[in-house]
Amino acid sequence: MTFKNTLIAAAAVVGIAGSAHAAVDKISGAGATFPYPVYSKWAQAYQKKTGVQMNYQAIGSGGGIKQIKANTVDFGASDAPLKKEELDQAGLMQFPMVMGGVVPVVRIDGVDAGRLKLDGKTLGEIYAGKITKWSDPAIKQMNPDLDLPDQQITVVHRSDGSGTTWIFTSYLTKTSDVWAKGPGHAKAVAWPTGVGGKGNQGVASYVDRIKNSIGYVEYAYALQNDMTYVSLKNKAGNFVEPTSDNFQAAAANAHWEKAPGFYEVLTDQPGEKSWPITGASFILMYKDAKNPKTAQAVLKFFDWAYAEGDDMADQLDYVPMPDNVVKLVHDKWHEQIKGQNDKPIWPVKQ
Repeated sequence: MTFKNTLIAAAAVVGIAGSAHAAVDKISGAGATFPYPVYSKWAQAYQKKTGVQMNYQAIGSGGGIKQIKANTVDFGASDAPLKKEELDQAGLMQFPMVMGGVVPVVRIDGVDAGRLKLDGKTLGEIYAGKITKWSDPAIKQMNPDLDLPDQQITVVHRSDGSGTTWIFTSYLTKTSDVWAKGPGHAKAVAWPTGVGGKGNQGVASYVDRIKNSIGYVEYAYALQNDMTYVSLKNKAGNFVEPTSDNFQAAAANAHWEKAPGFYEVLTDQPGEKSWPITGASFILMYKDAKNPKTAQAVLKFFDWAYAEGDDMADQLDYVPMPDNVVKLVHDKWHEQIKGQNDKPIWPVKQ
């Protein structure tokens, strides 16, 4: 699903004026920058319909997890799902909200979007500092038609704890032995080389300014900022570009019904068209709702987004959750999120 919308700084707050007549006229969340554009659009539309204010601070997945655990927001958002053990320990439940893609982006004179081809092995060796020039034979072999410069590669990565990094390093760990044996897979890793930027905006800013650089950002950000994205070799051996169809091809292989706590990783999925760095973004909430009315207001917002959000997202490449997954989510809301006297707060009685 897609929509276009002017992106502002990732740390911005989505604020919509609330209605004085609503039982709960304001809900708050914080976390992943990856879904910020779609959450922003949904919040605007939801305010017009209900008058309820949804304030969302896009501070990164790591920050979102910390804030929900500290109970300073009504919901957290993370592109890195928590394992069931960690959810249980913190008294949280999670559910997937949208899916999308992370894309490598470059600034190389004369190279247009989609022209540079890379595979996971080579990308991992670039980020590990093992491949240091664009003229390296491994890169030239995949790109015989490109006139690549004999210049040093500047690697750009996230400086903050990030679900985008979690998705990106998941892919590198699955496809590059050098990366798997080195930094590995996490929201924040010990980067062997390069410069760090905060958020999608920070990475994009460095790539935009530094010749012969490479970075990674979420697809909507790359699209809106006219960044030069890379084509990647997928698990089926095909070079593919990041598109909504290719994200959906990867998402089609997800088995949410078998994933404990909705813990599902969509990187390096099979499929002829699958984009290999696809991921979901998750919402985190407490199972023991200290303020049931506020928790219900949060669930009503996300229920509305599941039902009405697809059409509004038609110009920005996110993949909506399938109907069967939405039903699973509704079932988990009913089973797991409880209010006073251990009673389910969902569905909300009108």
